[in-house]
Amino acid sequence: MRRIALISAHTCPLLQPGSGWAGGMNVYIDELGRALAREGIGVDVFTRRHSRDVPETVVVEKGFVLHHIEAGPLREIGPERTHRHLGAFADRVVNQIRQTPDTSLVHSHYWLSGSVGLRVASLLGMPLVHSFHTLGRVKDRNRRSDAALSTFSRLVAEEDVIEGARCIVASTSAEKEDLVGHYGADESKICVAAPGVDHDLFTPGLKAPARIRMGWPDVPTVLFAGRIQSLKGADVALEAYLRLQRRIDRTRLVIVGAPSGSEGVRELETLQQRVKEADLVDQVTFAEPVPHREMADVYRASDVVVVPSRAESFGLVAAEAQAAGVPVVAANVGGLRSVVPEGSGGILVDGWDPEVWAEAIASILSDHELAASLAESGPLHAETFSWDLAVERIVDVYRQVA
Repeated sequence: MRRIALISAHTCPLLQPGSGWAGGMNVYIDELGRALAREGIGVDVFTRRHSRDVPETVVVEKGFVLHHIEAGPLREIGPERTHRHLGAFADRVVNQIRQTPDTSLVHSHYWLSGSVGLRVASLLGMPLVHSFHTLGRVKDRNRRSDAALSTFSRLVAEEDVIEGARCIVASTSAEKEDLVGHYGADESKICVAAPGVDHDLFTPGLKAPARIRMGWPDVPTVLFAGRIQSLKGADVALEAYLRLQRRIDRTRLVIVGAPSGSEGVRELETLQQRVKEADLVDQVTFAEPVPHREMADVYRASDVVVVPSRAESFGLVAAEAQAAGVPVVAANVGGLRSVVPEGSGGILVDGWDPEVWAEAIASILSDHELAASLAESGPLHAETFSWDLAVERIVDVYRQVA
């Protein structure tokens, strides 16, 4: 196996995580491409061209090439509108791959790319490996009451990809259970391969210098990092913080992220208005996303990282925060159960009741022994998520299906 094609139709892996439609999946594809290239496997990533300013081809590093394929408007348009242009996108990907005859396998990411992957793999006579990253039926199960349900086209596409792919890569055993339980997937086609964490970057460090570098005051700080949308639970983080004020004085909440999806701008405005109503403008900071490599200091400058997602196939923020030695309070859902096992680097919370979340956060901020224990055990557990292990497992999958 000399070369593979990775497909990420709706979002470029080099875009800033934490805003728009860019998140942990973007980091995953970027890191996976680099790691495979270091193993001597050539990687071509195909993504829809989202701007006239981006070049058609980007050599990310030796052996890892990103291709911007023109299909639809030259701007970010989101998953549902991207769906209209998948046919043209797929045909142009096929033409591109035919120019590199040593490509032997297609690995698609997210449901949109899965539809592309089925067409590309079929036309080229290649096996398809697919990673969902998020499943529509799982997301719908815990959605906030005012959030939209997954579209019919998405649910049908997910079923088609599960049926047509040679192998489905699940990030955790919980995602595998969801694939079998909610979609009737053939268990023998599913392999579990957890994403990795960059342990050269995300390491424990001193809090005070990190706060100086970030320009943050030296007070107990709660961090939420993620896209601003109901799925990620920034509303839960804020409501929990408002209740935390009754328990502990002089704390701070930092929300690092930008609006995502059609609901994102309204979601952010609602959060900001809630902060004004509570007269906590000086204690709650809304910060723009920072480059992924700068997130290590963001974690280190915090005392607790909250991950109140309503659905997660993995939970990269939780894994990175633990690697940086910061206690995590996470929702007891999906992959977060594997990423944050109870008492090892963090606390799992059932449901999204802000009072319960506030109590969990307060237990860490008010108990220095507990905080120190979680900060010490977190990096040890996070070592189980490494890119060396992830790539070893993924390459094994590729070789089995190629």
